[in-house]
Amino acid sequence: MRTHTKEKPFICKVCGKGFTSSGDLKVHMRTHTKEKSFICKVCGKGFTSSGDLKVHMRTHTKEKSFICKVCGKGFSRSGILKVHMRTHTNEKPFVCKVCGNGFARCGDLKIHMRTHTEEKPFVCKVCGKGFASSGGLKVHMRTHTNEKPFVCKVCGNCFTQSGGLKVHMRTHTNEKPFVCKVCGKGFASSGGLKVHMRTHTNEKPFVCKVCGNGFAASGNLKVHMRTHTKEKPFICKVCGKGFAQSGSLKVHMRTHTNEKPFVCKVCGNGFARSGHLKVHMRTHTEEKPFVCKVCGKGFAQSGMCGKGFVRSGDLKVHMRTHTKEKPFICKVCGKGFAQSGSLKVHMRTHTNEKPFVCKVCGNGFARCGDLKIHMRTHTEEKPFVCKVCGKGFTSSGDLEVHMRTHTKEKPFICKVCGKGFSRC
Repeated sequence: MRTHTKEKPFICKVCGKGFTSSGDLKVHMRTHTKEKSFICKVCGKGFTSSGDLKVHMRTHTKEKSFICKVCGKGFSRSGILKVHMRTHTNEKPFVCKVCGNGFARCGDLKIHMRTHTEEKPFVCKVCGKGFASSGGLKVHMRTHTNEKPFVCKVCGNCFTQSGGLKVHMRTHTNEKPFVCKVCGKGFASSGGLKVHMRTHTNEKPFVCKVCGNGFAASGNLKVHMRTHTKEKPFICKVCGKGFAQSGSLKVHMRTHTNEKPFVCKVCGNGFARSGHLKVHMRTHTEEKPFVCKVCGKGFAQSGMCGKGFVRSGDLKVHMRTHTKEKPFICKVCGKGFAQSGSLKVHMRTHTNEKPFVCKVCGNGFARCGDLKIHMRTHTEEKPFVCKVCGKGFTSSGDLEVHMRTHTKEKPFICKVCGKGFSRC
């Protein structure tokens, strides 16, 4: 009858809690005395009540007698089944009085309250970092032990959290359940969608304390900080070169393996980076989105009159033809160059290095282009043809010099006598 009358005449003298029976009070008292008289014969663990021992035994027998009628999942306790049912009913009876968020379990609300109180009672004994829940600390400890107990059955990748494995599995199933309401793009994780939304809001909450640059993701800030610290933790095992990002190391490894996974669907050329394929595609589409503001749009391949450029980097180099800037200086002779590649080629005039060798006659060349032109002496190919007289030449430079026989142009002037010449 006390279940109806709510009468609880048996009161704990330690904490004042009331109970409907003397037996319940007796069991409760063991929480104060720490008495655990019910011992598991399998593992030796002690419990305050026979009921708790009975439930514990199911961890050994794997018995799950409480079955969910909706999805068929089994549980060892009726209480756990009750909580599980809320995943189907979406019931959240435990509500935060501060922000109104609801939770299916009392314990989840307790942990959530620590986001308001900033209480972090679970402290890592290795590094001193605090956590709001014991589970958070448990996961964190794996960063020290390098334990990754959750293994992907498809590819063998390991993860520290079950959630990480769950998200990873979507790379195999291509499932993207989190969809952007603005542009419709899908993501494998809610975090990925959250970061993506900042491309629409332009929100950059992660700010560099050194230079003030903002970032949409904490990981991007972490990588950026290495530009200040010069830290390069990702080391190539082949040549020892270091990189600030694991992705950069992955791309670099392709210089050793010669892997080119990004293939052009038009001509079949392969590329080590997706960005290089994107740039290459413009040779087919003839798209030139980066236009010089000084000389405007004009010829597609050459000339100062409005040259368009395939990459923003090429536009930057082209601008130096206007500014006369030559930031790459030869340490041997002091000559300046607009491009690092031009300086690299120039250095071979000092080292006499000729890495490009003709397979027919064995002649070496400092530049790949020079070898290509030389090969035409063997193939007798002359692709550059004079439109005036029809004579063919192996290089565009030879054709340019030849044209002066028709135009009578003599751009090279002797400073002593003033006589002009068509060749330098």
